[in-house]
Amino acid sequence: MNWNGVFPAVTTKFHADGSLDMPLFFKNLDFQLASGVHGIILGGTLGESSALSTDEKITLTRETVNYIQGRVPVILNIAEGATQDALFWAKKAEELGAAGLMILPPMRYAADAREVVTYFKTVANSTKLPMMIYNNPVDYKTLVTIDMFAELAECENIQAIKESTRDISNVTRMINRFGDRYKLLCGVDTLAMEELVMGACGWVAGLVCAFPKETVTIFNLVQEGKMEEARKIYRWFLPLLELDIHPKLVQYIKLAETHCGIGSEHVRAPRLTLIGEERERIERIISEGIAKRPKL
Repeated sequence: MNWNGVFPAVTTKFHADGSLDMPLFFKNLDFQLASGVHGIILGGTLGESSALSTDEKITLTRETVNYIQGRVPVILNIAEGATQDALFWAKKAEELGAAGLMILPPMRYAADAREVVTYFKTVANSTKLPMMIYNNPVDYKTLVTIDMFAELAECENIQAIKESTRDISNVTRMINRFGDRYKLLCGVDTLAMEELVMGACGWVAGLVCAFPKETVTIFNLVQEGKMEEARKIYRWFLPLLELDIHPKLVQYIKLAETHCGIGSEHVRAPRLTLIGEERERIERIISEGIAKRPKL
């Protein structure tokens, strides 16, 4: 598994009646692949995983794996409240041909450090798939500490970390402690270039769903050491990237996808599409970004 690069946490596309819109989903995938992304992550927060049925998640995973045909890895997110459910999805992902897993700590129950470590180890020991731990204490209230990662290091297939602590220096702490044992991927759009400069090897991205070329270009320029060129694009991108760090990131990013012609606004209840002043404000940000879009 190559964890280097840009990994879109893709949105799930719906028809107006709420059913999966696979043709539109594939249209967006085509744009991602043509722009040079390095992997696809299904069923994350942006993918509205909590609002999808088991059958829909299976369909989404199976159809994506079949459509991509190994061009890039397909990674399934696991965000469950029970260990048995996490084990089900780890097995199902393997059966469906996914290349890896991204996994959150247990949902809803505030597990302590011993419980979180045991949870991750149990899932890791049940599968051959490589895994990325999603460490996001801001949104999901559980911090996976450096000492906990030291315990997890014995599981060889726990290979990567989606670093979403909002603390850029955590990249340096992890590298100081573990060297290259773990691959670090930034999971916060507004900190991506900063963490890439400090040693992160990848970017689990949100606004890439609407702006894949710009996202991949920033990553590539940083890898090539062309910092001034990367900074210019990143500065243009920042007002759009800030749409990723709001509770309504799904609605905001889906609206951006719609404006870019590669998505729709349809979301699953309890989410609702944007209206009124909020919609006007977000549309101004998106429209201004598109109008000033840099030539790459």
